[in-house]
Amino acid sequence: MSFFERPDPRLMQSADPPPAAAVRAALRRHAIAFGLCAASLAAAYAVNVAAGLHVAARTQGSVIVPELSATATIVRDARDVPHISAANDRDLYFAEGYAQASDRLFQLDLTRRYAYGRLAEVLGARALALDEAQRAVDVAGIARRQLQALPLGDRDALAAFSDGVNAAAAHQPLPVEFRMLLYRPGPWTPEDSLAVAIVASLELADSWHDVFARDEAWRDDRRCYGERFPLSDARYDVTVDGVGVAVPSPGPASDCADSATVADMPRRAAGSNAWAAGALRVRDGHALIANDPHLDLTIPGIWYLVDIRAPGLHAAGATIPGIPGVVLGHNERVAWAATNADMATTSVFHAGRLDPAGWRTERFGVRFSRDASVRYYRTRRDFSVRDDNGPARIALVRWPLYAQTRSTISTILGLDRARDVRDALRIIRDYRGSPQNFVLADVRGEVAYHVAGLVPDDPAWDRYVHPARDAAGTIPIVPFDRLPHRSPARDGVLVSANNKPYGPAYRYRLSAQFEPPYRAYRIAELLRFRRKYDAAYFARMQLDTLSPIDLRIARGVARLAREEAPEGGADALRALRAWDGRYAPDSRAATLEHAVRTALYGEAQAFAAPRDDRDLDAALAFAQRERRRWRDAGATRIEHPLAPMNFAFLNGALLPGSGDEFTIHLQEPGFAQGFRAVWDVGNWDGGGIAIPSGESGQPGSGHYTDLTRDWIAGTLPPLPFTRAAIEASASRVLVLRPL
Repeated sequence: MSFFERPDPRLMQSADPPPAAAVRAALRRHAIAFGLCAASLAAAYAVNVAAGLHVAARTQGSVIVPELSATATIVRDARDVPHISAANDRDLYFAEGYAQASDRLFQLDLTRRYAYGRLAEVLGARALALDEAQRAVDVAGIARRQLQALPLGDRDALAAFSDGVNAAAAHQPLPVEFRMLLYRPGPWTPEDSLAVAIVASLELADSWHDVFARDEAWRDDRRCYGERFPLSDARYDVTVDGVGVAVPSPGPASDCADSATVADMPRRAAGSNAWAAGALRVRDGHALIANDPHLDLTIPGIWYLVDIRAPGLHAAGATIPGIPGVVLGHNERVAWAATNADMATTSVFHAGRLDPAGWRTERFGVRFSRDASVRYYRTRRDFSVRDDNGPARIALVRWPLYAQTRSTISTILGLDRARDVRDALRIIRDYRGSPQNFVLADVRGEVAYHVAGLVPDDPAWDRYVHPARDAAGTIPIVPFDRLPHRSPARDGVLVSANNKPYGPAYRYRLSAQFEPPYRAYRIAELLRFRRKYDAAYFARMQLDTLSPIDLRIARGVARLAREEAPEGGADALRALRAWDGRYAPDSRAATLEHAVRTALYGEAQAFAAPRDDRDLDAALAFAQRERRRWRDAGATRIEHPLAPMNFAFLNGALLPGSGDEFTIHLQEPGFAQGFRAVWDVGNWDGGGIAIPSGESGQPGSGHYTDLTRDWIAGTLPPLPFTRAAIEASASRVLVLRPL
């Protein structure tokens, strides 16, 4: 029968049912097929994810990698920390990249995507706003410029590290997160390592969002601005040498009374602790140095422990995944620590007349949605952001690192080879990141301190937004020699905790608002308790949970409360009077005081006395309902970055409450000490370093959360450094062999 021939009626009678019935039957059949297909796909997905939860990187045996010129070994100690040795620098950095990617490949890719503003490509529309904000900085452009200017040796190190990451990605099992999100990572490049270092500096910089918030207060009432955003709490200020310079704080002017509760813009206590003592102040005749940086509490952690060795180079400590070398730690002769200086890093300008040639369109891939595009304005030294005080407007941000061609990685690789404190000071002179307080110690027993980094000598000091006309000018950088410092000394004692590091005679303001000095004050207090120190004492200091300001608040509330306290308030007042100021896990009084402080001051981070006893009554009435011990009330979960996407089964442990945001042992929701390290300088197998979870980012490795118990207990395991110590602690050895 041809296509146009009239059909035979008999054939029509024996044909399929009428069209509607046929469609319904077909849909039923297709629905069953689709259901079976979907169930099969879901089952396959579940099996793949379940398998990913049990896979682990290969950490013993041997692997052939053609990129190597000679054999390299990765010895894992009992904590799974890699001790890497190679015959030359290139093979060493290759092996370090291999080790990092074996343990933290998903973290590497997620950090890279965050730096470039490309999270929405794999996480979908919920990440688009974050990508749009991040892309404003043009991290990719900065990384390209830095790579072009990088010294040849540093460029070779990044190339070798990238090759190592890619070799591990090819040889090792795919981590579970990639299986869950159904994608594979692209190749790692030297620009990616530079981008990680750039975004690390960006995270430590003073945010332009904070500048906009302060600008609003500046314009509202400049005369009372200092009451709302004090530079520091002068009652607790200490010098870099740990000497108290506290002075009574003058009361607010009567017409600034409404501002006296201070700092009503929430500011998280980001930062770190570091302190050191020269050989003449230490029992065994070595210098001592302690460091505990405070960053987001995630699993896997932000820090990765490592020991690297090649001819002419041996360094150990902690690095940030994606960066080669050792970021904070020691080599055979020098140890270095750092805390965020909390100094001004950006200048913000109202946008005036803009050059049309400065506009760029950035496109964003969005998984399961339509792609998006956003226009940004960029010049050689400025980039545009939305003005928080007028979202329809844009402002221009001048961040010195935006125009920098020198990477902070050069400083890291240089410190890994420093010969002594003076050589380390020469190296950090060229550091071009967000300002840091560097604390240094060497085997000769000397300790030193110096702020390094890019601090614009801007009269605004991040307190207000400049008028558009100011953008035409040039803002110089404060010279290195004029930044706060202490010269090398064998009898020195040094303290740094993101606090104001200078006295009244210093020339520059440097910051809109330093972190409150309460941790620095307590560190200095503990150092004054002894004439000479040892590593065990420094380690105990890192666990200290006494908050001087909270003790003051508790006593002030008890003293000022009215005699007729609210029902149950008498018990609360008795508890506050008896409290010793420690945020210890078993303390109920700590929970009570924290609730009182929150009721009185909200999220403020500097505190004036309550002005109205009715405020005290209300605070006590609120606080008396809290009956838990601090271990429960102050507990915080170590969260995986994908937990908000209903992947909370990847989370780490729940850390019991111990310390708060103003104690040396800092811990608050989502935020805590990232590692604790004490280095007995010269006796490198002494002291030690601890992290909250584990070295591996793979749940099936056995080293995902295995270090948490020791972390909670406060133990400080040594990081083996000498060959004998490494051999004694070795549990597995992976040999990388060339063709």
